Amino acid sequence: MKKLEIKGAIISNDDKMVYDWFGYESTSPKDVLTFLSDAKGQEIEIDINSGGGDIFAGSEIRTAIKSYAGNKLINIVGLAGSAASVIATACKCLIAPTGLFMIHNVSSSSGGDYHDMDHMSEVLKVANQSVANAYKEKTGLSDKELLAIMDKETWMSSEEAVEKKFVDGIMFQSQLANRQKLVFNNGFNLIPQETIEKIRDTIKKPIKTNDDKNLIMQAQKATAQLNLLKLKGELK
Repeated sequence: MKKLEIKGAIISNDDKMVYDWFGYESTSPKDVLTFLSDAKGQEIEIDINSGGGDIFAGSEIRTAIKSYAGNKLINIVGLAGSAASVIATACKCLIAPTGLFMIHNVSSSSGGDYHDMDHMSEVLKVANQSVANAYKEKTGLSDKELLAIMDKETWMSSEEAVEKKFVDGIMFQSQLANRQKLVFNNGFNLIPQETIEKIRDTIKKPIKTNDDKNLIMQAQKATAQLNLLKLKGELK
């Protein structure tokens, strides 16, 4: 399995050399496309920790990941915000228990007269809808619901992101469930604490009653069960 890290600012290919020169962490479409080409259909895992950046670069990265033919999984290990949250919708996605997911309106800087400002406003509305399309495909929420969430600049905890279906699950939960199951199974096969206390009392006294005989029979049965588990290697 190959691992890709999408971290730092999401930037255009043309800006990559500047970020590298300053030593700033960043991810461009070319970084991702090169990785996917080298992966050659192998299973891949992608870790995201990014506050976002260029929405066009984010869209290109999302499309590349979504188009990749091999098995793929995204892990949000820190933050998936803005353009990075769009990338996170490319395939099955898990989020760390401490992770955050943030979506907001597309923004831009512009200059000119009021005609230019009106035009840019319309462009940003179209861009918002474009981003909402990615979220809608993932969550099933309506355009109206998504645009309202974006308009508020919404920050979501791991639980909230799963609840709203922006991500598919929380990392490490399956391991926790397996540990809980293991403890439950072992507890089921061990001697109940109440029986242990009764056996301890009986050991200190001679057998006098049928109740004591039944208790010893319970102890022998429990011992046989424990020995069987040891033979199977299920109990050390």
